[in-house]
Amino acid sequence: MTNRKADNTGYKDSPLGKIPSDWEVKKLKEILIEGRLGGNYENAEANNGIPVIKMGNLDRGVIKTDKVQYLPEDNECNEEDILKENDLLFNTRNTLELVGKVAIWKNELPFAVYNSNLMRMKFDDKWIQSNAYMNYAFNSHYVLSQLKGRATGTTSVAAIYGRDLDSVRFLLSPLSEQTRIAEVLSAWDKAISNVQATIEQVEQRNKWLMQELLTAKRRLKGFEGTKWGNKKLSDCLNYTPREVPKPSSSFFALGIRSHAKGIFHKNDFEPEDLAMDVLYEVMENDLIVNITFAWEHAIAIAGKQDDGGLVSHRFPTYTFKTKNAIPDFFRYFILQKKFKYQLDLISPGGAGRNRVMSKKDFPKIEVAIPSVEEQKAIANILDNAFNELSLLRNKRDKLKEQKKGLMQVLLTGKKRLIV
Repeated sequence: MTNRKADNTGYKDSPLGKIPSDWEVKKLKEILIEGRLGGNYENAEANNGIPVIKMGNLDRGVIKTDKVQYLPEDNECNEEDILKENDLLFNTRNTLELVGKVAIWKNELPFAVYNSNLMRMKFDDKWIQSNAYMNYAFNSHYVLSQLKGRATGTTSVAAIYGRDLDSVRFLLSPLSEQTRIAEVLSAWDKAISNVQATIEQVEQRNKWLMQELLTAKRRLKGFEGTKWGNKKLSDCLNYTPREVPKPSSSFFALGIRSHAKGIFHKNDFEPEDLAMDVLYEVMENDLIVNITFAWEHAIAIAGKQDDGGLVSHRFPTYTFKTKNAIPDFFRYFILQKKFKYQLDLISPGGAGRNRVMSKKDFPKIEVAIPSVEEQKAIANILDNAFNELSLLRNKRDKLKEQKKGLMQVLLTGKKRLIV
């Protein structure tokens, strides 16, 4: 690097902009001692062999082990491919969007190897204090933008080759400051991890609560002596289409995600994208089903944020007969696997768009539900449980945003942690 004269504020010019006068800019080839690809291991469905960490297990900065593939039980691995704590892994091949992911191994599993789409990196300790610092540096905005510019290939298959990776530039603070930066960012990682662990516990609790309360396995105090009644959906719902002319300009349209993932918005939908002349208005607390993908659990209840959205004839809307059923209860009731199975039964035909739900058979679906009073009590408990989950997710997301902001200022020298 060509030394530049420090300015009056203790900063100097560099190829990456102004940096503290005691920082350096180094290309990867100047600080990397070794970059080694893992083994070319075959895929296996069995889960009793050696775990293999692949590109899908790398997230930005961390390793995910919820979906790990294994070697066949009798297959051996190369000893040099065995992961050790704090190994830094770089994803050389992936989709154009995901190639270049970097994460650090924290012994998430007792034993594992890595495959040939990942490169294990070792750095010169003259310039790099720890792999933890480099994990954050690789996931900083200024390095991610460089990696994106070096990825070559198609949208689905892309790579970053060694000659291009070598030229990626890094901002390097003094070693003692690298230690402090890694410690501060690690503290945020720990806080995020702790909140995430609580979220997972609450998610499991909520699944259990829904299973117990929505199937009468657990009864609430004051309702123990009452029986649940079998009703048809026609006893609970009124078909309520609200026909409106297709707008002449862009409009607020709605869609329904499969797998009971709720309603999504298409805020500036263009009328020329629709061949039909009429649409239907959705109102808060409507039950909506996508007849094309009902078999895939595309059903939801509209919230306040969905009020006034427009849908096509493929999304029939229903209002509730509140003497028998309330939307607050059914918001959870329709999420059950049994309800999905019932939608599947009335959606005959082959796969995909050939499986259209019968609007005639939908009102005939039979459900076992409690009195409206017990429905309200159950919905109140589940609302509180899911509100707690929402607060935890918001807390996690705020911590992530705080960490992102810290990375932006600490890894570029805008804020100093001088020991």
